[in-house]
Amino acid sequence: MEPLPLVSIILPAYNEAENLAMAVQKIAEQTELLHHQFQFELIFVNDGSSDQTLTLLRELHQKHEKWVHYVSFSRNFGHMSALRCGYDHSRGDAVICMDADLQHPPQYIPVFLEKWREGFEIVYTTRQDDESTGWFKRNSSRYFYGLMNRFSDVHIEPGAADFRLLDRKVVNLIRNSQESDLFIRGFIPWVGFRQYAIPYKPDQRFAGQSKYTLRKMLRLALNGITAFSVRPLRIATFLGSCISGMAFLYALYALYAHFVLKETVQGWTSVLLSVLIIGGLQLLTLGIIGEYLGRLFLQAKGRPPYIVQESTLPPKTT
Repeated sequence: MEPLPLVSIILPAYNEAENLAMAVQKIAEQTELLHHQFQFELIFVNDGSSDQTLTLLRELHQKHEKWVHYVSFSRNFGHMSALRCGYDHSRGDAVICMDADLQHPPQYIPVFLEKWREGFEIVYTTRQDDESTGWFKRNSSRYFYGLMNRFSDVHIEPGAADFRLLDRKVVNLIRNSQESDLFIRGFIPWVGFRQYAIPYKPDQRFAGQSKYTLRKMLRLALNGITAFSVRPLRIATFLGSCISGMAFLYALYALYAHFVLKETVQGWTSVLLSVLIIGGLQLLTLGIIGEYLGRLFLQAKGRPPYIVQESTLPPKTT
């Protein structure tokens, strides 16, 4: 008799001590319904939490030693690094990622697995916001996806979340990627394969507050744009060409006015505007170039995307 397929469920956790026990309980309610079809392992990734998250993870592992595991970082490395760590250490034929705050409803786990068995290598969700969702969350999400899709070469469906299932072949692509700062949310649509989208409405957080601020959203968008597109560099080149063309025409006019019309070019306003526009464009272009050079600098150093301090899983294999 062939062994049942193993499904890994990974949950990044940063200061989520109040949610951990309930998350295990809610996920167990769904996996119990499928225990004749699948095996399950639950992997928490403690992203350098400053509360009692690690202590509670130890207790949960002792209580559910057969299927609840954790990986703990030496410090906070960020959500994307925690996701990557979960994929690196997962052993399942299929891997499901969800948040530990229970905003990603565990009742979608059977739906994911049903679609996976139908042959879809990627089953992802798109969040459907309503009036109960906060103003900041709705608008920051809309601007994030709008900015990403306008400037990036990959299209990320608005509302696409990290709540998804990946087949082992896709997980292996993430594990084998050489990018030090991999933007997983953009990497998923880039790889292709058969994908299926499931709309969902997020549940309320069981406890605690969201860790995604506007600053983190903007940083994530900038990371995604520079990771998957050189379009900002091309836009800077285009703007530079336009401004240079206008400056050249203005210089011709100034020469004509001076030598032909015998008029002295006067007016500090026009000079000031020219200097400000050209200077601002130069600084903007240097900033864009700096972002790309920064990515190359970080990549060249070859530092790991995270450091594991403690784990109940065996070391990852390549």
